[in-house]
Amino acid sequence: MPSTVRDMLATYPADLGSIDQAKLTRCIEECIACAQACTACADACLSEGMVGDLTKCIRTDMDCADICNTTASVLSRHTGYDAHVTRAMLQACATACKACGDECASHADMHEHCRICAEACRSCENACNELIGALG
Repeated sequence: MPSTVRDMLATYPADLGSIDQAKLTRCIEECIACAQACTACADACLSEGMVGDLTKCIRTDMDCADICNTTASVLSRHTGYDAHVTRAMLQACATACKACGDECASHADMHEHCRICAEACRSCENACNELIGALG
């Protein structure tokens, strides 16, 4: 399957070092997908009749989307790479994804968009943790 992320990493003109490119690719792609799911979930929550009951979900969605977008950007830059910054970003992203996944899961029985978002959050959390493990 075509992957713009994988293709961009493959064409990077400098050595990327020993980082697992498959895990890096997956993590960037999962961050982008999670950010999209969280943005769409927050918007869907705003359209629900009981929007007041979804305030925490909306806020958590928006925070997670912002953190996932930022993490994808940081992971996509390799010039002047700092493993400590990368690790901190991945940890923050995994934490945000866990919180958002938990919050959305609590509404999943009533709102299909929350169920889908929770799945995207879990997948991104796992990808971040796998990449953290690969960093050593």
